[in-house]
Amino acid sequence: MLRIGIAGFGFMGRMHFRQWKAIKGVKVVAICDANPNIKEDTKRAVGNIKGADGDIDFTSIEVYHDLEQMLDKAKLDAISLTLPTYLHATCSEQALSRGVNVLCEKPMALTTVDCDRMIKAAHKSGKVLQIGHCVRFWPGYDKTKEIVDSGKYGKVIAGMFQRLGSAPGWAADNWFADEARSGGVALDLHIHDTDYVQYLFGMPKAVSSHGGKGPKGQLIHIVTEYEYGDDKVVVAEGGWAMAPTFGFEMSFNLILEKASIIFDITRNPVFRVCPREGEVFTPPVPAGDGYSLEIEHFVKTIRGESVPPILTLEQSRDSVRIVEAEKKSINSRERILIK
Repeated sequence: MLRIGIAGFGFMGRMHFRQWKAIKGVKVVAICDANPNIKEDTKRAVGNIKGADGDIDFTSIEVYHDLEQMLDKAKLDAISLTLPTYLHATCSEQALSRGVNVLCEKPMALTTVDCDRMIKAAHKSGKVLQIGHCVRFWPGYDKTKEIVDSGKYGKVIAGMFQRLGSAPGWAADNWFADEARSGGVALDLHIHDTDYVQYLFGMPKAVSSHGGKGPKGQLIHIVTEYEYGDDKVVVAEGGWAMAPTFGFEMSFNLILEKASIIFDITRNPVFRVCPREGEVFTPPVPAGDGYSLEIEHFVKTIRGESVPPILTLEQSRDSVRIVEAEKKSINSRERILIK
């Protein structure tokens, strides 16, 4: 039985909790959160995606308010690290140094310097550090990667990726709005699509980005073109500027020589392939969602089972590196080479 702890019990911590509860052979035995009223506050719905709502049964779960205390006392095999981004590097190092495997939420860290710290700590400990880039595992996104790699429908001509919603105001003391803690919209939200673009096509040669700013001068909307030195056009758009009544959208349109591939959570069906010859169809995809599938992957990895090479620490760091270039492009209003 794997003993699991969760560090940070806001929206994403609760999302991880739901996924852990569904996996055989594991048990969440400890939760750590700085909030002294965490048991009562978990009754309040938070987040923009279903799956983290509902009452939490704290029976047989030890609640801590200090991470080092949880790591020292709870005898854990692994933790879900779902704390604000600025804490990822230090808290990952603390857990890994105690021989605890870590599933750390995306983004990996605020800077590539901190990412390198985490990679070094993982190698030194010999334990597993996996970053929660759930979109790589998301049904539809994963199948699209398989289709593109197969070459069945020819080369990619263009790809357009969108992730839109309103500002995430549900977090404790609204830490998402503080770029010094969350990295802002580019690093917290938009990086999902930046990372998926990297997953599909590799590292871009350059980026050209444009940003929309809020009333306080903060970046709230970003559009980036990723250059690959060929004729394909790849653009990703993400933002927290939509009205609260809009809801949430994650979508892409991928144009290949012999087909178009569409994913949009606001449509039915959500995922479909439109061949230039033949009927529109929805390919079979794994059951579950990106959260459950990434955690299953993590469990298999720490158990020593064979898993496909979906994500590396270096790729997670490189996604932060691309976003750093995107921010630089916005601020300088120039095309930025990725070195």
